[in-house]
Formats: sequence, structure tokens, C-alpha cells
Amino acid sequence: MRVMIFGCGYSGQAIAEAFRADGAWVSGTVRTAEKALELVSKDIKAFIFDGSPFSDELLAELKEVTHLIQSIPPTKAKSQQSSHEGDPLLKLVSGKLRELCPKLEWIGYLSTVGVYGDHGGGWVTEETPGSPILDRSIERVDTEEAWADEGKNAGILVASLRLAGIYGPGRNAFVNLARGTARRIIKKDQVFNRIRVEDIGGAALFLAKSKVGGIFNIADDEPGPPQDVIVEAARLMEVEPPPEQDFETADMTPMARSFYGANKRVSNAKIRALGFQFRFPDYRMSLAEMWSSGRWRG
Repeated sequence: MRVMIFGCGYSGQAIAEAFRADGAWVSGTVRTAEKALELVSKDIKAFIFDGSPFSDELLAELKEVTHLIQSIPPTKAKSQQSSHEGDPLLKLVSGKLRELCPKLEWIGYLSTVGVYGDHGGGWVTEETPGSPILDRSIERVDTEEAWADEGKNAGILVASLRLAGIYGPGRNAFVNLARGTARRIIKKDQVFNRIRVEDIGGAALFLAKSKVGGIFNIADDEPGPPQDVIVEAARLMEVEPPPEQDFETADMTPMARSFYGANKRVSNAKIRALGFQFRFPDYRMSLAEMWSSGRWRG
């Protein structure tokens, strides 16, 4: 496999690691030269891409790519004249995907479970109609559909990976506790799913090798209250958890508060039925592994 990851950041690099471990040739895009050096240090061939037309070097690489991951989120136009509204990659490949990538077999699009909106703590599956309540999630639904159409027209499989809250080495409750930024926000009956970043990489590799398209929830087995994760991490660190704060009166940014507007439990049964096994199916064993190994620091 020859893999190109557009937007090779935290999740993208975990995907790169999974594919490289399987013997694939991996390249990825970032927005700055500094980030490109970071990819090179991890044996990922780096390209600069900011939504502008492809460079000659990137065009040459796309000619050889067999598998493509799109991790760049859609953007909102700042003005009616902006050319970067929506998915920046889709704008450049629309109607030309087979021409630009003649060897392409499979596309993975990284989406979000936010597309389901609020279900009052009830379970959702891939068959649950999308009812996003935030603009950024509405854009994801539109982009999922656009990639599916593009793939169908070009005869290329497209899998949309709907990701739960991402955490892992360097981004977790231990880090927040160590920094003194952890908060135990209490909202009655609120639950979230999470996903360890390595499982995103594993799921992408599994779907690519299985040669399947469609929509897949990439989420852990145990949706639960966010404050419970903080308490468990504090227990492992042998420190006191931060005091409880009531959601209604807590000082929070609009962005942070918006995440609590959607309350649901996300089923991962569909990808499990295909044979995929999560390495970190619940936060307790995942936190224990990160703490005992010291990998929580990143």
C-alpha cells in the first residue's frame, strides 16, 4: 500500500504509524515547514498543503497513491469571496479523482460522532439519522455525503470514520491533572464515548485492508460521565481530583460548553461485526496502560 494522509496531525500520525507497521509507504501533508520536519523525523514523507492548488511534487505523489486518508476538517468561509469554504481537498479533486489518483483503491474520511446530535443519553448506530446541532457537525454530514458521491463516481471505496472524543499519549486526563487544568464538570446524566488514538489508526488500517466502504462509528465500549475519567486518572496518579463544578454555573468557553449539548451512547457494533478488535475498549484499562508504561506524557 502507498498511503497519503491529508492533515497528518495527532490522529493522522497514529494512522501513519499503523500503516507503516503493516509495511505501507506513508506520506502526509501539514501546513508548515516546522510540522513537515516533525513528519520526516517519524519516517513520513512530508508535503506542505494549505488548500492551495497542489504542488508538482504532491501531484506526482498522488499518481502513485493507493489509499488516501482525509483528516482535514471542513472550514467555514470568512467571506462570500473565500475559496476555502468546505472541504479544501474535495474542492481540488472533485470530478478529477480518478485522473489525479489513477491507482487509488480506498479513501478514509475522518468524521465525528457529533453528526448524530443529541439523543438524551440513548444509543445511536450508523443507521441513526444525523441530526447535528452544531454548525461544525452539519458541515461534516455534508462532507461525508460529498466524499461518498465522489468515490461512487470514480469507482473508489469511501469509508467515513465517525470518531468519538479523541485521547491518547500526550492528550489525556493525566496531562491535565499534571498541568492543573483538569476540571470535574458535573452535568446530570451526561455521557460521552471516547476513542484512544491508536484505535483510530487500527480501525483505518482494518477498513482499508478489508476493502470496505460505508459509515463506521469508531468509539469505545463504555460511554460514561466525563468526571469519572478524571477521578480514575487521579486515583492512578495518587492525587486528589479537582473539586466538582456544576455545569450550569461553571465558567466555560462557548466551545467547551457546546460539547455538553449532545448526550448519547455510540455503538461500535458494526465494525466489531467485521472482526475489528479495539486495543483499548474502555477508559479504565486504557488509562492504566498509559500510566504503567509512562506513555501518558506523549
